[in-house]
Amino acid sequence: MTFRRYLVLFGVSVFAAIGDSFLSRGMKEIGGVSLDHLQGIILMVFNPTVALGIIFLLAFFACYLSSLSWADLTYVMPATSVSYILLTLSAKFYLHENISVERWCGVLLISAGVGFVTQGPALTHRPRQAEASECLPGAVSPRVQS
Repeated sequence: MTFRRYLVLFGVSVFAAIGDSFLSRGMKEIGGVSLDHLQGIILMVFNPTVALGIIFLLAFFACYLSSLSWADLTYVMPATSVSYILLTLSAKFYLHENISVERWCGVLLISAGVGFVTQGPALTHRPRQAEASECLPGAVSPRVQS
């Protein structure tokens, strides 16, 4: 794992937590939304806090896609679960939500489990197509020169 890859995983965690926090605050500013009124749903995107949340979630998605291009999903998802801690801290101090002891314990248990999961390799190594075809009887190797 390179520093850049750790930075991408960090970006996934941070951008997700910030984006979700802004979306939550923006939706509380807007109030109740009904799926019966499509115009109201479209207009809520123009709330500055909701729009900022969407921008951070787009950054999250870009980092997430990048990380999935070089690591397994079973590595990326647990490695980015630090966002649960960040999101809980954001809910406590930015959104002023009450966080129960049980919820804190749940977040800490999930985060502790991350240590076990991230100890393995980030990517499952598979044989290349050329190497795989060499293993098959009767297969013509692309390395054969005429």
